[in-house]
Amino acid sequence: MTSEKVPPSMSQTALSDKALSILTFAAYHSLVSGETVTRVVLDDGKGHKADSQGVSEMEEAGLLSPDGERGTLTDKGEDALGKVIEAIRSAAR
Repeated sequence: MTSEKVPPSMSQTALSDKALSILTFAAYHSLVSGETVTRVVLDDGKGHKADSQGVSEMEEAGLLSPDGERGTLTDKGEDALGKVIEAIRSAAR
Protein backbone atom coordinates (compact mmCIF):
# COMPACT_ATOMS: atom_id res chain seq x y z
CA MET A 1 0.00 0.00 0.00
CA THR A 2 1.42 3.38 -0.94
CA SER A 3 1.00 6.37 1.27
CA GLU A 4 -0.10 9.42 -0.64
CA LYS A 5 -0.82 12.68 1.14
CA VAL A 6 -4.22 14.05 0.21
CA PRO A 7 -4.38 17.84 0.19
CA PRO A 8 -7.08 19.27 2.51
CA SER A 9 -8.71 20.93 -0.51
CA MET A 10 -9.56 17.47 -1.85
CA SER A 11 -11.49 16.51 1.26
CA GLN A 12 -15.03 15.31 0.64
CA THR A 13 -16.20 16.37 4.09
CA ALA A 14 -16.83 19.52 6.09
CA LEU A 15 -14.20 18.37 8.62
CA SER A 16 -10.49 18.72 7.95
CA ASP A 17 -8.21 15.71 7.96
CA LYS A 18 -6.85 16.94 11.31
CA ALA A 19 -10.32 16.66 12.87
CA LEU A 20 -11.01 13.39 11.07
CA SER A 21 -7.81 11.91 12.50
CA ILE A 22 -9.29 12.26 16.00
CA LEU A 23 -12.47 10.47 14.97
CA THR A 24 -10.43 7.83 13.14
CA PHE A 25 -8.34 7.09 16.22
CA ALA A 26 -11.54 6.82 18.27
CA ALA A 27 -12.96 4.48 15.61
CA TYR A 28 -9.86 2.29 15.86
CA HIS A 29 -10.29 1.95 19.62
CA SER A 30 -14.00 1.22 19.25
CA LEU A 31 -13.38 -1.47 16.63
CA VAL A 32 -10.60 -3.12 18.64
CA SER A 33 -12.45 -3.10 21.95
CA GLY A 34 -15.97 -3.67 20.65
CA GLU A 35 -17.11 -0.90 22.98
CA THR A 36 -18.61 2.48 22.31
CA VAL A 37 -15.99 5.20 22.66
CA THR A 38 -17.28 8.39 24.28
CA ARG A 39 -14.00 9.89 25.57
CA VAL A 40 -10.76 10.44 23.70
CA VAL A 41 -7.23 11.06 24.89
CA LEU A 42 -5.99 14.39 23.58
CA ASP A 43 -2.52 14.18 25.14
CA ASP A 44 -1.16 10.99 26.69
CA GLY A 45 1.92 12.72 28.09
CA LYS A 46 4.15 10.30 26.18
CA GLY A 47 4.35 12.07 22.85
CA HIS A 48 0.99 11.13 21.35
CA LYS A 49 -1.11 14.25 21.08
CA ALA A 50 -4.22 15.09 19.09
CA ASP A 51 -3.74 17.94 16.66
CA SER A 52 -4.77 21.19 18.36
CA GLN A 53 -6.41 22.56 15.20
CA GLY A 54 -8.42 19.35 14.88
CA VAL A 55 -9.49 19.59 18.53
CA SER A 56 -10.56 23.23 18.07
CA GLU A 57 -12.42 22.40 14.89
CA MET A 58 -14.29 19.52 16.52
CA GLU A 59 -15.17 21.72 19.49
CA GLU A 60 -16.45 24.51 17.20
CA ALA A 61 -18.51 21.96 15.27
CA GLY A 62 -20.12 20.76 18.49
CA LEU A 63 -18.54 17.31 18.27
CA LEU A 64 -16.13 17.39 21.20
CA SER A 65 -15.93 18.91 24.65
CA PRO A 66 -12.22 19.09 25.54
CA ASP A 67 -11.19 18.93 29.19
CA GLY A 68 -7.44 18.99 29.69
CA GLU A 69 -5.77 15.82 28.44
CA ARG A 70 -9.09 14.21 27.47
CA GLY A 71 -12.19 15.13 25.57
CA THR A 72 -15.76 13.87 25.62
CA LEU A 73 -17.64 13.31 22.39
CA THR A 74 -20.96 15.10 22.35
CA ASP A 75 -24.08 13.33 21.06
CA LYS A 76 -23.29 14.87 17.67
CA GLY A 77 -19.69 13.62 17.98
CA GLU A 78 -20.87 10.11 18.82
CA ASP A 79 -23.09 10.19 15.73
CA ALA A 80 -20.12 11.32 13.61
CA LEU A 81 -17.98 8.52 15.07
CA GLY A 82 -20.68 6.01 14.19
CA LYS A 83 -20.63 7.26 10.59
CA VAL A 84 -16.84 6.93 10.44
CA ILE A 85 -17.05 3.34 11.71
CA GLU A 86 -19.79 2.52 9.21
CA ALA A 87 -17.70 4.03 6.39
CA ILE A 88 -14.74 1.85 7.38
CA ARG A 89 -16.94 -1.26 7.43
CA SER A 90 -18.54 -0.34 4.10
CA ALA A 91 -15.14 0.17 2.49
CA ALA A 92 -14.14 -3.37 3.44
CA ARG A 93 -17.18 -5.00 1.82
